[in-house]
Amino acid sequence: MSTLHHGLDLRWSGPITPSEMQYVEQYIFAKYPQYCNGLIEQDGEKVGLENLCIKEEPSSSETTPEEKRRSPKSTVGSRSDSSSPSSINYHLYDLDRTQLENSRLLDILSKKTSFQGNFISIPEIQARNRALKHCGLSEDDYLVLFMTNYKEAMLMIGESYPFFRGNYYLTIVSEDCDFIKGFAVQRESKVISAPETWLDLRIKGSQLSQNFRRKCKYKPKGLFSYPVIVNGTRYSMHWISEAHRNSWHVLLDATGLVSVEDRLALALHRPDFVLCTLDNVHNQPSKVTCLLVRRISFDTSTYSA
Repeated sequence: MSTLHHGLDLRWSGPITPSEMQYVEQYIFAKYPQYCNGLIEQDGEKVGLENLCIKEEPSSSETTPEEKRRSPKSTVGSRSDSSSPSSINYHLYDLDRTQLENSRLLDILSKKTSFQGNFISIPEIQARNRALKHCGLSEDDYLVLFMTNYKEAMLMIGESYPFFRGNYYLTIVSEDCDFIKGFAVQRESKVISAPETWLDLRIKGSQLSQNFRRKCKYKPKGLFSYPVIVNGTRYSMHWISEAHRNSWHVLLDATGLVSVEDRLALALHRPDFVLCTLDNVHNQPSKVTCLLVRRISFDTSTYSA
């Protein structure tokens, strides 16, 4: 019996062929992208992937306290206290190239863009393509992340977006669904909560335009978030382009649309974040929440996870 340890918990009996080992490595790279370069950092030292293999089962099935301490399960996907919203030392950013906070979103984006493996499940490929097709967007321009639920996606955006005293958060998302506002308030960004009537081009749209043109010495000025549909009324994608022209990032909440029946044509507008839902054809729950992030809006190649 052979084992991959250090929290990976992969086992097989008998000799393993080179092709089987290659499959195991591809599986590891897909599920644990932090190993894709063949090295992990353990107690400040580089550990080769080949050193994770042992030939025999340990004599005891119980995990020692030392093994628990060294297990990457305790750190993968979690956030350290130093990166929590209450303890980050916020500062002014060079907003010519907007940077995300050290966060789960940046961590995921960095792993997605640096991943060198070629093992990806067919259901994930199908779901990603459905999300992109639903929004009329290209894989070259957007990364697709699958989230547990709507709240988790909003929290991830809120914790990663660089709010600070001097920029804005303009929102038309309803109070009970806006989980980003708390991050903007905490970081002393100016929060502007607008009514949905401002999305109506015929009535009060000029007020939204005036807010886009607000004076701000920083570019981009901040984040504008709004829903595609409210109480059965579907609003224009024009606001994405107008916000961009006035140096705002845009979060488009398209979760109110029925993916099978309604489609978005976002290729010309290209919001920086898109939230949408898909029918889950494989398992429960019945809906899958997708977060689409525009690659060019946040260049993850210059930041480390």
